[in-house]
Amino acid sequence: MKPSSFDYHRPTSLGEALAVLAEAGQHGKVLAGGQSLVPVLNMRLAAPRELIDINSLTELAYIRVLDRGVEVGALARHADLERDAAAYEAIPLLRQATGHVAHATIRNRGTTVGSLVHADPSGEMPAVLALLDGCVTLASTDGRRTVAAEDFFVGPLESCLRPGELAVSATFHTPPAGTGSAWLELSRRHGDYALCGVGVLVTLDPDLRVVHARAAFISVGPTPVLVDLTEAVIGQHVDTADWAAAGALATGAVEPEDDIHATAAYRRHLVGTLTARAARAAAREASAHVRA
Repeated sequence: MKPSSFDYHRPTSLGEALAVLAEAGQHGKVLAGGQSLVPVLNMRLAAPRELIDINSLTELAYIRVLDRGVEVGALARHADLERDAAAYEAIPLLRQATGHVAHATIRNRGTTVGSLVHADPSGEMPAVLALLDGCVTLASTDGRRTVAAEDFFVGPLESCLRPGELAVSATFHTPPAGTGSAWLELSRRHGDYALCGVGVLVTLDPDLRVVHARAAFISVGPTPVLVDLTEAVIGQHVDTADWAAAGALATGAVEPEDDIHATAAYRRHLVGTLTARAARAAAREASAHVRA
């Protein structure tokens, strides 16, 4: 199928883009990478009257490592983030998760901020933003506001973005010292949406004992699902920590639903298994940081 007709705009400045968005209101859609939007348009699941192409706003194509974390501009591609050495050094989880986003061709065009706005509960980057207590900066002709991840994702394929607003950047906050991370997921074929995916952060003290552990899950709820695993492993030495107990805790905390791809019981099983594996890998990384 082909999209319904729309008026096409290609602003050359952020101010112009915001003015067009303000005029378009609820009838406008923003085109950045287009890897999610274009299929939706072709299937006529969305029929905007105005399409605002922001690919000329090159000032938004950046990745910056800051004291508080990594800031990603609206036109930074997944591949840019995946390959950015400074971003990886600051937050390894960014590369660990981005490498699972679809296929290389998609990552070359798709944008990280666009993925966040799309708010797909099967998407990796919304869960990463939630796990890292990140935030999204939204701009309009009325000014800017910054929204925490916990408030940004409000439902499946639904964010708190208002008509007339443009998501100009996202900030992923740096975990505490002594923290390791890992991302694991399972899909039927490489590049497919995950039946279940998990990102885990594990923080150790100088004696290599667990002080904090947390996980974020995809494909098991309407938005990214966060589970605090600390209760299952707190105070345990990294070499003997009961990560299976952490997996069991996570299994009891999620409420997936049956669908054509997998039963709820199978997804719940994956939560337990992947959590234990990812937590163990994150703990190894944390141990290496502490021992260094």
